[in-house]
Amino acid sequence: MTAIEAPPAPALHRDRRFRTFWIGETVSQFGDRISELALPLIAVSLLAVTPAQVSVLTALIWLPNLLGLFLGAWVDQRTHKRRILIIADLIRAAVLLSLPVAYLFDAVTLTQLYLVALLTGAGAVLFAMAHQAFFVALVPRSAYVDATSKLSLSRSLSFIAGPAVGGGLVQALTAPIAIVVDALSFLGSALLLGRIPVTEAPPPPRRSSTLALVREGLVLVFRHPVLRAALGCTSTVNFFTFIATALLVLYASRDLGLSAGAIGIAFGVGALGGLAGAALAPRISRAIGLGRTAMIGVVLFPAPLALTALISGPTWAKVAMLAAVELVSSVGVMLLDVNINALLTAVTPDDARGRRAGAYSAVNYGIRPLGALVGGALGTTIGLRPTLVVAGLGGALAVFWLLASPVRHIRSIDDAAP
Repeated sequence: MTAIEAPPAPALHRDRRFRTFWIGETVSQFGDRISELALPLIAVSLLAVTPAQVSVLTALIWLPNLLGLFLGAWVDQRTHKRRILIIADLIRAAVLLSLPVAYLFDAVTLTQLYLVALLTGAGAVLFAMAHQAFFVALVPRSAYVDATSKLSLSRSLSFIAGPAVGGGLVQALTAPIAIVVDALSFLGSALLLGRIPVTEAPPPPRRSSTLALVREGLVLVFRHPVLRAALGCTSTVNFFTFIATALLVLYASRDLGLSAGAIGIAFGVGALGGLAGAALAPRISRAIGLGRTAMIGVVLFPAPLALTALISGPTWAKVAMLAAVELVSSVGVMLLDVNINALLTAVTPDDARGRRAGAYSAVNYGIRPLGALVGGALGTTIGLRPTLVVAGLGGALAVFWLLASPVRHIRSIDDAAP
């Protein structure tokens, strides 16, 4: 079995089309890490926002995922998925560039931050809806786990170097100017995507209205036992982890008294766990099974967040403890993401990828704004530390979705029929 599955990895590594796609994703991921740190720091440092206002900012980034229901159905009817990916990149670059321009004229406002969060979130949703269909045009089914692992590896590397570089850029250039780097990363991604030759099959003749296609996507997700369990699991994790995500930079900056550079270093060192998790996920999956690996990841990802409430001591100790929490959590998220994403790709029919992605993300990512808002409310009423405990322990309960489903019995992609 090992001898049969081994070839896809080097084949992907030598495939120029996939390699170009992989580089584009990597460039964009590194830029995103800078903005993820810079946006809340603009709000905290320049505008002196409250926990509730920070949570609204986080919520607005993810709110456009509710549009995924309709965008996914629309994308399914388009032939040129690559063109959609490029347009989404260009939209996000233009929106982000408005922040440094406003900063140069001393005109940055909370309203503008909210609009930037909302519009970049919309661009991300459009990109995501076309991403999977483009992915399957480049990658053979037998290499789904390997390809997903490689893309996740880049994401992990971006979490290692991105926050540290972002923190340094924020301190040296200020947060609004540092966001220029993310805008340039989207332009680079668009350029690389434009260089990938790919034959995109036209969609089947339209037989239903957009609303009917939306309904089909929802029915597919909620009736398919694997998709339903995966959605319940990831949505639960997203709700609770975004209770913490909305407040973590604020907590590290105000309660722990860490500088932008120190926060970036802690997140960067912690992200080494993601690098290890992405590299090990295919091996662990082959050893103990895809489903069991995902279940381990679903616990390791959120549970350590509860330990952030215990962070104290001198600055070096705070940075070390925050990095350790992020390290374990990053291993978990990659064990979960690599296996679940490969599984979702495998069980989705080719002619329903867009609307399945739309229905899935509308719930899975659409719940993130709710988690962020709940985090802001809890942070205001019970305090930041107790809120982080709730987030970590609540998120770990998501494993019961997989325990009660066929996912726990799935050992490999071959066991997951569309």
